[in-house]
Amino acid sequence: MATGLVWPWGAVDAAKPTTLRVLAWPGYAEPEVIKAFETEHRVVVELTTVDSDRMLWALISANWGADFDVLAINTAELQRCVEAHLVRPVQPSWVPHIQRQLPQFQQVQNIPGLVFGGSTMAVPFTYSDMGLIYSKAHFPAPPTATQALWNTRWQGRVLAYDGGVHNFSLAALSMGLPSPFALGQRDWPAAVDRLIALRRNVGSFYTSPEESLVLFKRHQAVLMLANYGSQQLHLLQQAGLDVGYTIPDEGALAWLDCWAITRAAAQPMLAAAWINHTLGPMASDLLVSRQGLFNTTSPSAHPLGQRLWLRSPEDSDRRQRMWVRILSGDRASKVLAA
Repeated sequence: MATGLVWPWGAVDAAKPTTLRVLAWPGYAEPEVIKAFETEHRVVVELTTVDSDRMLWALISANWGADFDVLAINTAELQRCVEAHLVRPVQPSWVPHIQRQLPQFQQVQNIPGLVFGGSTMAVPFTYSDMGLIYSKAHFPAPPTATQALWNTRWQGRVLAYDGGVHNFSLAALSMGLPSPFALGQRDWPAAVDRLIALRRNVGSFYTSPEESLVLFKRHQAVLMLANYGSQQLHLLQQAGLDVGYTIPDEGALAWLDCWAITRAAAQPMLAAAWINHTLGPMASDLLVSRQGLFNTTSPSAHPLGQRLWLRSPEDSDRRQRMWVRILSGDRASKVLAA
């Protein structure tokens, strides 16, 4: 007769191997974190990693999310998943380790994009600002404005992220628009011109933290928009580069990655158990020590500045179409026709 393993979320029949399918970014589910969870709950964790929001959306939207049980997703992309009915609410009582989190992350009603119709749709896990990484040899004092990315003095020695959604928000932020996530019809031409000028000033665009390190060395870069924030700073400093990190005076875009349970999850309580596990000391500490990221359970020693948490923009697809044309060298008129 099969025995059952019991934990606060229910029971698993130990005679039936169970697989938890996790979709996450690199470093979010370290091998020892997975092993500890598998041992405790007598299950198998099947991990799939992504390197872009586009890849994440392609995987989670295929087959109506039925290929995964739990995923790590930022608040902007979460809204997209909620609207597509791909995720289900998470009851706080399912995740006792929420009590370990800092107050600002427990107060989910104050974080845009987490609560819909009174239901909490995800649990905060890790975050970072998209600040500026700069060469200390070339900037005796940290740059104070995003405008530094457009400074032609550093043409060819600036790096930026290859992503249309975020880059249009960056352009809007640098232009002083009311919201970087809601471009009006009159804003598009100026935003396109702004990004064409950025393309001309940038030596290269990266997609991952590791690629940004390679390009920083290759181009002898002096300034970089850090899409991955403190994670990139950690990586560059480990490589021996003398760089600093700063938040511009106008603030910085910031991402908050959360764990969400798919609507198609075979065992939602097991997915909740995974979320609870990753808020524990082991996973939380490894985010900081190994990845250079911030967890939601302990204060961070980090340059303070205004954080603009990512929100779902007015038209993600249009932003990306335009960005592809901007990268290809199209004129503004052709870009705007996208």
